[in-house]
Amino acid sequence: MSSICVYCGSSPGNDPAFLEAATRMGASLAQGGHKLVYGGGNVGLMGAVADAALMAGGEVIGVIPEMLAERELAHDRLTTLHTVLTMHERKFRMAELSDGFIAMPGGIGTLEEIIEIFVWSQLGVHTKPCGILNINGFYDPLLSFLEHMTSAQFLSSGHLAQLQVDSDPESLLSKMLSFRSVPQGKWIERAQNSSAHE
Repeated sequence: MSSICVYCGSSPGNDPAFLEAATRMGASLAQGGHKLVYGGGNVGLMGAVADAALMAGGEVIGVIPEMLAERELAHDRLTTLHTVLTMHERKFRMAELSDGFIAMPGGIGTLEEIIEIFVWSQLGVHTKPCGILNINGFYDPLLSFLEHMTSAQFLSSGHLAQLQVDSDPESLLSKMLSFRSVPQGKWIERAQNSSAHE
């Protein structure tokens, strides 16, 4: 795995553990020889993960839409900064550049990004690992709700099991490096059948 996309907040949050985890994540990626792909900002957890990766000698690729370049304060020391027109283009470009995806604590944008990319894995759009860095139980309510979806039979337990979760940055990276996608259910079968008849 050469490029990891990290979704996280443009604010630091109210727990110092969030900022510490972002710093550890950025450093761990660089030290492991992985590129960081992220949203391109220099503030909040976004800035912390990028700065830590850069300080450790890593390659950092940012993707930011024009409308947010000023509001999120685009980072000016990145290896590469892609400025795009829309949020949709931003998400697609980040996905295209990445071999795996991690959500750290963040707001509704972070939530949207990890859920969408996890849905893409369900649909067979990609077979890349998706992970959640669950610092101090930040994502416990989301994980409980996903379990509720499974109990209600709207999400298969097999697909949910493919979501990598850990509270430690290095441990989560290790899980993602050893991840092997397992095709799940009707979505994969339909995608395969559709391809076979093209």
